[in-house]
Amino acid sequence: MERCAWATTTELMKMYHDEEWGKPLHDDQALFELLILETMQAGLSWSTILSKRENYRKALDGFNPYQIAHYDQKKIEELLSNPGIIRNKLKVASLLKNAKAFLNVKQEYGTFDQYIWSFVEGKPIINHFNSTKQVPTKTELSIIVSKEMKKRGFTFLGPVTCYAFMEAAGLVNDHIDQCSFK
Repeated sequence: MERCAWATTTELMKMYHDEEWGKPLHDDQALFELLILETMQAGLSWSTILSKRENYRKALDGFNPYQIAHYDQKKIEELLSNPGIIRNKLKVASLLKNAKAFLNVKQEYGTFDQYIWSFVEGKPIINHFNSTKQVPTKTELSIIVSKEMKKRGFTFLGPVTCYAFMEAAGLVNDHIDQCSFK
């Protein structure tokens, strides 16, 4: 069985690659979770974040955007002292901003799914690469998505993070052509 090279380091990475990465995701709750995890990943390895995913689920009330949007200072301090998650003050502050922006988008579009998938006209972009070295870290589209999301109040969503989110949520399929999971 052939996998994308990045997904061969640990069993957790293999499982994530095989079962989640690049598969079109349309559930708002799951999209929000991925969005938050991708913003927490900025500057770190995905394997680090993936290994902390369950800790994040517990710490962030199951990634409930309604609850996160209303976290108070006591909850923020609790998060900043939680050794199971990334305790970067700016990233923790971004949780509240991104939850509020997410809820505003949901209110405007009906679902976050409708909003985010509109950037690809509802269909995944399927790329064809022979090596993970050919896969870009950002594209013109991820630059557009990043700018649009920042206008709506999202933070820690630069073009690279947006592209990683788009890959993870299946808006873009960047499995290499030889990958069994293409």
